[in-house]
Amino acid sequence: MAQKSTIYKAELSVSDMDRHYYETHNLTIAKHPSETDERLMLRLVAFALNAHEQLEFTKGISTDDEPDVWQRSLSAEIELWVTLGLPSEKIVRQSCGKADKVIVYSYGGRTAEMWWDKLKNSTTRFDNLHVINISESELSQLGAQADRSMKLQVNIQDGEVMVSVGDSVVYVNPIKWKSAD
Repeated sequence: MAQKSTIYKAELSVSDMDRHYYETHNLTIAKHPSETDERLMLRLVAFALNAHEQLEFTKGISTDDEPDVWQRSLSAEIELWVTLGLPSEKIVRQSCGKADKVIVYSYGGRTAEMWWDKLKNSTTRFDNLHVINISESELSQLGAQADRSMKLQVNIQDGEVMVSVGDSVVYVNPIKWKSAD
């Protein structure tokens, strides 16, 4: 019998001084049985980093043809495609063809570095691709904050991210491996 997703509720308050975006989002997140707490929390941070009134979670890990988070225009065109992990070159290429802007949040330490070394030369032609790496230690600290019902405050300033959950604070320093030209 297949396991069902676990439902998480998050009140996500975003204060993004870099983009002048200040909003609170009440989110319901389905955590796939194979998804870790670290990946779930990274989805929330990715949401906060790209927060917009039309940004939404997708089926994500349970489907191959959708990202983890996306923003679509009113006419259903994909404006932003956000993927977590280490997607194949084929998936990166297809994503860049489908969306105006693609962001990959990679993680996994040395494995992520090897993935990027293998992929970076074949991605130079994608002007709409951003690749951002999150360190293993920061991701581990984020994962420790996961709870079925949580209130998160995410402050973003000068590219640095401070995530507050209750009395705990985790600092995340996203490292840009590729920015759109």
